[in-house]
Amino acid sequence: MNVEPIADPRRLWPRRAVIGAVLVVAGALLGWWLFSQLGQPFDIDRWWNETLPADPGPVGLVFGLVMNRVGGTWVGVFAIPIAMAVALVLLRRPWAAGYFLVASALSALVVQLIKNLVDRARPEDILVTTDAGSYPSGHTANAATIAVVAVILFPRVWVALVGVVWTLLMAFSRTVVHAHWLSDTVGGTLLGAGVGLLVAAMFTAQLEQERRAVALRRS
Repeated sequence: MNVEPIADPRRLWPRRAVIGAVLVVAGALLGWWLFSQLGQPFDIDRWWNETLPADPGPVGLVFGLVMNRVGGTWVGVFAIPIAMAVALVLLRRPWAAGYFLVASALSALVVQLIKNLVDRARPEDILVTTDAGSYPSGHTANAATIAVVAVILFPRVWVALVGVVWTLLMAFSRTVVHAHWLSDTVGGTLLGAGVGLLVAAMFTAQLEQERRAVALRRS
């Protein structure tokens, strides 16, 4: 019987914790910088916002609206996380489900906290209805958190590639409908990925034990 050996949590969790902390601090520092500048957009923000058409056309608008709903609203905030957690429980991975729910909730909490502190104005040509506070992008943070969680739970190259593409598409969609400045999506990516890694560090031992148990059942 050939079972994949369990990773040593004592070596794994510090790497996740350090990288996660660096990403979260980077996202928070970018928010502090914006706060000190009264939320004014950077030159690259203005350039990107002006490069994208004010009217993205039917295809661009549908893309933006679909991603807006999937990445946020009750669909992205409640329905998708609960459905994924239930699926993980059915796969007999309760620790994985718990990790996903905690990471999603903490990511959303961090985003809302920084949103209220920075209180950055959104682009004037916004095409969707959303809450106040442009920095960071909650949709992009949510996408980055899901991507990191997916890679932690299913460490495959193709999973990482899909996660990167999903996060980039979400970030692009938020600027297509002019709901965010480009730097908002960068901050959301940093914070979402960082929180995902920090929570993974907390759950490392349990997740590795559970992964081995699943491998033993399948062998």
